[in-house]
Amino acid sequence: MANQLADLTRLQILQLVGFAAFLSAGQVMLKSVALRIAGDDLVAKFLSILGNPLAWFACAIYALAMALWILVLQRVPLSIAYPFAALGFVIVPIAGWYFFDEPLDLRYAAGAALIVVGIVLVAR
Repeated sequence: MANQLADLTRLQILQLVGFAAFLSAGQVMLKSVALRIAGDDLVAKFLSILGNPLAWFACAIYALAMALWILVLQRVPLSIAYPFAALGFVIVPIAGWYFFDEPLDLRYAAGAALIVVGIVLVAR
């Protein structure tokens, strides 16, 4: 596995980080859509989602992330690539704080730091 880690190129690392960024962007967009849905009727909510361009854009971002993930998996072992998906656990709460004024605390910061350290350890 050490040889596989050493073979990770800058482009592959950029693709892995890009994958996490696209997934996170999709989550933030879907949160924004969710906050705009009105009414109590389930059918009305569903139609509201279908009529929201941001929901469709979020789906497109997810499709782009999936395509990028497939390209990454052609050359990077899953055991090395998958920890990068955990970057979403770092990015999404920070975006929630920034865009939606959601709270973050010291426990989150400690957990996020541990995730980043783990990714660095796997990538080296």
